[in-house]
Amino acid sequence: MVEPEEAPRRKDWLARWIAANLPTRESIEANRFLRPVAHRVLDPALWRFTRRSVPRGVALGMVTGVLVPMGQIPASAILALPLRANIPAAALTTLITNPVTTPPLWVAAYWVGRFLLRIDSGAGGTVKAAADAGWLRWLVAEAGPATALGLLTITLVLAVVGYFGSALFWRWRTVRKWRRRHNR
Repeated sequence: MVEPEEAPRRKDWLARWIAANLPTRESIEANRFLRPVAHRVLDPALWRFTRRSVPRGVALGMVTGVLVPMGQIPASAILALPLRANIPAAALTTLITNPVTTPPLWVAAYWVGRFLLRIDSGAGGTVKAAADAGWLRWLVAEAGPATALGLLTITLVLAVVGYFGSALFWRWRTVRKWRRRHNR
């Protein structure tokens, strides 16, 4: 059981750690690599949580999270600039893919792609078909296109669901706040 006094101390430690390790606005402006684009990256509209920028950020994070294999957070931050998406929402949403979720995602993408391409192994299973046709031929002719199409399809679905889901959540939260104010 956590003592009542222990919980605030944990929060204080976490707040101090975050404050010590997060870059400041001045350090970003002073960074020689970011200096040419610092005025764009530090635009307050990209960091403010609004009803328009957050759904854009969530959708963008879904796209970069699934389609960009490495460097997802920098990619989402860079793409957030022209799309006027919320950078923290985009960066956080890329974490949908991680070492635990990526293998099931790729397997699901393969099966979705097979379904959409109407690939039927006919030989009694994918492993037997791969062994009969040759591994490389199976990879290029069936698995590669099916997985690519499946990834694109899953990405599109996740981006649309993320966009509208976060917009609906934002609306629900706003209505709840209005009702609370009205009831006071």
